[in-house]
Amino acid sequence: MFRLLTFNIQNGQPWDPSDPDNPRVDLDGVGRFLAAQNADIICLQEVERGYDGGRQIEPPPHHNRLQDIFSGYDSVFSYPLRNHTEIPFGLGLAIYSRTPLRDFERLDLPAAAIEFEFGGKKRHASSRLLIGATTEIDGSRLRILNTHLQAFFMIGALSNAFPDQRNLVEAELRKQSGPAILAGDMNTAPEENLVEQFEAVGFSTVQKTEPTWKRRPYVVDHIFRNAALRLVSHQVLPTPTSDHDAIVADFEFV
Repeated sequence: MFRLLTFNIQNGQPWDPSDPDNPRVDLDGVGRFLAAQNADIICLQEVERGYDGGRQIEPPPHHNRLQDIFSGYDSVFSYPLRNHTEIPFGLGLAIYSRTPLRDFERLDLPAAAIEFEFGGKKRHASSRLLIGATTEIDGSRLRILNTHLQAFFMIGALSNAFPDQRNLVEAELRKQSGPAILAGDMNTAPEENLVEQFEAVGFSTVQKTEPTWKRRPYVVDHIFRNAALRLVSHQVLPTPTSDHDAIVADFEFV
């Protein structure tokens, strides 16, 4: 059995409903919350802070701090492609694992041809990212995929009409011949059919009824697994350390 957790950490910003966009960062609070869950594998989204103009800090400071906190874990990290009209929200994906990670890959998910206004500026939709790595648990190979898709409902559209990012993720799911998990922030509104699309290729989500985002009652975060894994238990974990709640699930190899 192994435990996997997925969490959009909103670049370490704690949630304050009276001041939801307060820029205060508390990565140590995120680290304490994650450590308490005793997960074997942790998939994180929005690890780093985004900036107007698309600036990306190297080496990534939040990822490096979390590496220090989880010193017994192997890890991988990647930024998405830069967008010079980036909205200053979180970006960057990481996977942490108690067992060694290998065969790291990153897949850029192209931006949709959408313009919108934010902060008094005209913006272009951003490219998003899928990262993957392989580990071995008690002699069984596991492929881990982690993604953060465009929130089309926030920019006046729906992914049903702009499915390119979803379709590229689906293509990666179709390639998996052994035990595999896809975790991440899918940014799906209730009227979007991403869950049905991934279930049609053999990947079932551990839950699709309990909201995981505090700003709207949407189920945006998911852990999908294929038939080579049996779901033992799962839980949505409310936490004030982000505007998202985490999901943790225990699995067995079939």
